[in-house]
Amino acid sequence: MLVCDLRSDTVTQPTTSMRQAMFDAVVGDDVFDEDPTIHRLQERVASLAKMDAGLYVPSGTMANQIALLLHCRAGDDVLLGENSHIYLYESGAGAAIAGVQFTSVGHGGHFTAAELRAAIKTTDAAGHVPPSTLVSVENTHNRGGGLVMSIEQFAEITDVAREFNLGVHIDGARIFNAAAALGCGIHEWTERADTASICLSKGLGAPVGSVLCGSDRLIGRAKRYRKMLGGGMRQAGLIAAAGLYALEHHIPVLVDDNRRAFEFACAIDSMPKAQIHPDSVRSNIVIFSVDGSAQAVCDAVADSVRVLPISESQIRAVFHHQVDDQALAHTVDAFRRVLS
Repeated sequence: MLVCDLRSDTVTQPTTSMRQAMFDAVVGDDVFDEDPTIHRLQERVASLAKMDAGLYVPSGTMANQIALLLHCRAGDDVLLGENSHIYLYESGAGAAIAGVQFTSVGHGGHFTAAELRAAIKTTDAAGHVPPSTLVSVENTHNRGGGLVMSIEQFAEITDVAREFNLGVHIDGARIFNAAAALGCGIHEWTERADTASICLSKGLGAPVGSVLCGSDRLIGRAKRYRKMLGGGMRQAGLIAAAGLYALEHHIPVLVDDNRRAFEFACAIDSMPKAQIHPDSVRSNIVIFSVDGSAQAVCDAVADSVRVLPISESQIRAVFHHQVDDQALAHTVDAFRRVLS
């Protein structure tokens, strides 16, 4: 029986061609900066982002934490959208490692330039107030239901950040889905930022890894923090090759992932025991509410579909390149049996 796994876009399996690319990879010791495949990957992502350099790290969490260390001192304040991954899903690392505090700005995951301006803290002569030193924007925003920040809104935010001499970081775990939604390149956001964390193991479908991009100076400093956090790897070109393959072959299919998410949201909207606004679905994440227990609904469809309850009444489904139109129809049928 077909079981469609929509718990996350991290559940994808490497394709046969991707595995072959990994098998064929030319490798070296990356701690000695001798892995040519990693060099190619870092250069490719930095080129797409129109930033100086990139640094390959094991995870998006590590990339985000390195960014905090680059921009902040212990006791500094980081401004970010409500329920951002860097705050909610990184096991308290911002406090434990970088020693920063977080201030949530706006509602639903993203915020305006005016809301940012109102939240910025400047320290007083007595030192009572922790100074804001970094703005972090998650694009797309996971808990915001795959919310895409417009290029214009991001530009306005960065203008305010520059006015107050704040660093700007993008948590771009799914930034390629944002680009697919707007029909643009990721550089439309990243070239206005100081650092950007770009994940290869979500919508792109690689098994592991993220690239932190920024200026030559910042990435030079980031190499020490990567080593400090245990991210120095040896012949990691084996996994970097999967990231390169994903960049070369999987970017075009993200449009279909976003489309299927919207079609699924429209189907859910027609079911009496579910609530969603389909027009709010812009990328590959669908968050919807159900009557009664979300866990009970997840259990009821588990023989056909795997999804995540994210609150008492909310369910998240994430579409990816290994969910085709047949799997979408299968998923809709499973939920219709339970929610109609």
